[in-house]
Amino acid sequence: MALTVAQAMTLPGMRMRLLAGRAGLSRVVRWAHVSELADPVPWLRGGELVMTIGLGLPGDPAGREAYVERLSGAGCAGLAFALGEAVTAVPEEVLAAADLQGLPVLEILTPFIAVTEAVARWHADERVRGERRVVAAQEAMARAALLSGTSGILRALAEHTGGESLLLDPQGKPRAATPAGERPWHARALEMAQGAARLSAGVLDDGIQAVQVQSLGFSGPPTGWLAVCTGSPLEWHARMLANQAACLLAMELLGVRAGRAKAHAQRGALLAAVLDGGLSPRQLGELCPVAAAPYEVVVTAAPVPPEAAIEALEEVAADAAELALVCARPEGTVFVLPERTPSGGRPEGAGLAAPRWGAELCARLGVPGGGCRALGLDELPSAVRHAATLAARGDGYLHVDDLEASALLRDAFVPAAAHRFAAAALRPLREYEARHGGDLVGSLRAYLEAGSNLETAARRLGVHRNTLRRRLAVTERVSGRPLTDPGHRLQLWLALSLGDLVPPG
Repeated sequence: MALTVAQAMTLPGMRMRLLAGRAGLSRVVRWAHVSELADPVPWLRGGELVMTIGLGLPGDPAGREAYVERLSGAGCAGLAFALGEAVTAVPEEVLAAADLQGLPVLEILTPFIAVTEAVARWHADERVRGERRVVAAQEAMARAALLSGTSGILRALAEHTGGESLLLDPQGKPRAATPAGERPWHARALEMAQGAARLSAGVLDDGIQAVQVQSLGFSGPPTGWLAVCTGSPLEWHARMLANQAACLLAMELLGVRAGRAKAHAQRGALLAAVLDGGLSPRQLGELCPVAAAPYEVVVTAAPVPPEAAIEALEEVAADAAELALVCARPEGTVFVLPERTPSGGRPEGAGLAAPRWGAELCARLGVPGGGCRALGLDELPSAVRHAATLAARGDGYLHVDDLEASALLRDAFVPAAAHRFAAAALRPLREYEARHGGDLVGSLRAYLEAGSNLETAARRLGVHRNTLRRRLAVTERVSGRPLTDPGHRLQLWLALSLGDLVPPG
């Protein structure tokens, strides 16, 4: 709250009378100062109520007009005369110039020292009142933080500063505002946040509005930005409350981030169990909320720290981060995100390709990566294998759909028919395993992957070569055809490796 000339005239013990310049009664009085100089302006800073007995008044009318104009131009709050010592009446040209400039001219009947003391006392009392208001506002914001979190802090800040508040995410996107909705000053706040240093605060005051922007966080990159818009000039208590709100919001965001990290760790453990075969995809969907298919599966070329992975996920894909799955694997960090829809909401077959999360994630993390599409949770293990294979190349970010051969091979198959073919080709072996035991399918796969080298396949399986030889003999007998038959070998190999050769999605 500021002390105006009109208020100063009503302070206890003051006896003043307005002579001219009524339009300037709202001018702010910062101090009361005595001067008898013909030109006191070089010794003033603005906001002074200049008191004089008239010794310094120029003797000519033009000089008196210029005297008033200089005081008004220097930002003085008013001009007060004590009549009867040097002058008995305020000259008419002074009164006329004061009306023209909107500079209050007063007749003062109170000792100058009493006026100075009264103004100083008011400012001291106002400082105490302001500190009490700040303490009350800080308590209100603390209560709001406990009861309503971020939205409560922003409301309390706006209420106690008499302005508006805005919270921006690390990329400068609005997260919450009081009042709700876009406001004209938001664009200025966004520009200030984007041009600021990592941890900083700034104020833009155009004489009408004061916009202050402050980074959130205690170390590292900002977790967001707080912007406050108040009337000009910016009051000291508004700065203090903005600092308090910034601390509360930073702690609130850190708490939210810690909670999200814990949730991601739990969800990541379930995804790892699915990839290891200890949990079925159906159980994953039952145990934790997941986004609707299709998915974009991203695998980095090497594992990245969990904190960095989650931070990159929230920065790049803030809208999809809550339902995303993240887990560290030996081959790299795995991200499972809902597939982006093309801009404008058009379906992906309408000629407008949807941008992919993977390229932005890998660029943010500074590591190569690979990506693959999955039409459902059951395709996640296969998608991870294909994405990891591409990531191992180390050529930036590669997606299965960008590799023509893989994409064409996938498009050549009808998924349901391919599954029926694999099931039919391997049915005799699986039925034998169910009745008599033995790992016929796994042994056959190891043998074919080893290029029909019996010693290599047995070593990979951890069995004696004679054991593997007996299993292969049973395989030939159960399937009804020898493994030396090229057509039979191709049929079995396709049935075993369709999931690896043909990307999902």
